[in-house]
Amino acid sequence: MDLVGLFESAENKRTYSAGETIFNEGDERDMMYVVLEGNITIQLHGKSINTIKPGEIFGEMALISASTRSASAVASTDCVLVPVDESQFIFMVQQTPYFALHVMRELVHKIRNMSEMM
Repeated sequence: MDLVGLFESAENKRTYSAGETIFNEGDERDMMYVVLEGNITIQLHGKSINTIKPGEIFGEMALISASTRSASAVASTDCVLVPVDESQFIFMVQQTPYFALHVMRELVHKIRNMSEMM
């Protein structure tokens, strides 16, 4: 699924500079993010565990589970993100069922990667 194409006209884009923290492990959840430009480093206990690139999502686990953030996210380059809150997420799932399938596949991929790391 082309998430960049799907979200490129979003009006709520946010820019982050390289090194800027998007959220910290343990923070309350409020949204997930779609990366339009740049790279994001996901960190667990200060250790880099994943790099999120344009067209990918992050923060979806906390949004879906309604729990606190399990990791931190830091802009590793200047980046442009689209935040997706719970109401927009539900709208996207209803209007674009393949979006839900895409998010589920991303979750499975991330869980498998974490399992392999352990």
